[in-house]
Amino acid sequence: MRVALVHDWLVTYRGGEKVLEAICEMYPRAEIYTLLHRPGSMPEAIENRPIHTSFLQRIPGIYDSYRHWLPLFPAAIQSFDLSGADLVISSSHCAAKGIRKPKGARHLSYLHAPMRYMWDRFEDYFGFGRASLPIRLAALALRPALQSWDRRTAKAVDRFVANSDYIANKIQRIYGRPAAVIPPPVELQRFAAAPEEGRGLSDYFLWVGAFAPYKRLDIALDAFRELSFPLWVAGSGQEEKRIRRTLPPNVRLLGQVSDEALVDLYRRARALVFTAEEDFGLAPVEAQAAGRPVIALARGGALETVTPRTGVFFSRQTPEDLIGAVRRFEKWVKAFSPLDARSNAQRFTKASFQGGLHAQVEELMDFRAA
Repeated sequence: MRVALVHDWLVTYRGGEKVLEAICEMYPRAEIYTLLHRPGSMPEAIENRPIHTSFLQRIPGIYDSYRHWLPLFPAAIQSFDLSGADLVISSSHCAAKGIRKPKGARHLSYLHAPMRYMWDRFEDYFGFGRASLPIRLAALALRPALQSWDRRTAKAVDRFVANSDYIANKIQRIYGRPAAVIPPPVELQRFAAAPEEGRGLSDYFLWVGAFAPYKRLDIALDAFRELSFPLWVAGSGQEEKRIRRTLPPNVRLLGQVSDEALVDLYRRARALVFTAEEDFGLAPVEAQAAGRPVIALARGGALETVTPRTGVFFSRQTPEDLIGAVRRFEKWVKAFSPLDARSNAQRFTKASFQGGLHAQVEELMDFRAA
């Protein structure tokens, strides 16, 4: 069986790329098709195979400006020729699921989210204060066409697999299609040697993630501006210049940290602060794997990965609600057990992900043969 793997883009190694890496381990001879690829930015399991890129790869400065070329993504992803492939597996949160499959092939789409920028998250990226007026007007003009393309190409997908119940519900609502749910893989073994309760902990709270608009780092910054606790922030991204302009004195920006440094940051943190309405969200699972609690927004994937024994929730995506949650946390944490957090994280292993995806592929291909 010839397998083609399709991913939106390979520029930074984050949650979606970790999913692709786990799929690559399942299909070591599969070739990859992606809008663009920054050579050397991915782990060996991805880099050590043929990677086919679209015409976007030839645009000067594309690695820093690729989001500006969103209107060309549909044409770019559909320009690939996948002739000879029996199975297409796309890993998509934007355009990858719109790939044209060869005649007679089957397409399984592992969806992190329906085209994120054009549906629920539109205001996060193109709202007032998030984008200039010309860009907002252009996005508003293009939105109906891109939504139509996204819905239309969903019809060509033979099977959807969602990373959470939250996304499965979106797939049903937007595309009118059912989806199996397989949570993404988390490298739990990296966090196994967390300290015993009360030993080696620092006094800082930790925020981890890309500085993307929907992550809502601004809520954490505004909340901790009013709190006396230190907040350490690990990550980088498109919002960094704006964030640095209004940084509270008790907030420390660490930049993009190594895997080893991140593990240590989790282990010693008082708690992870999670402000995003995330499709799944790896950071809360990683924090729990390290034996640490989570303060999370009670929406999206966090409701499926954090329990009342492993974290504290806040209801509204506002600094005031987060401040209240941090203050409640100070009482709640006295009864917290790192063992509960580690045990909860064990639901999200790479073996579970790969086994679940393998079962979905087997069922899909058997259906074709029948």
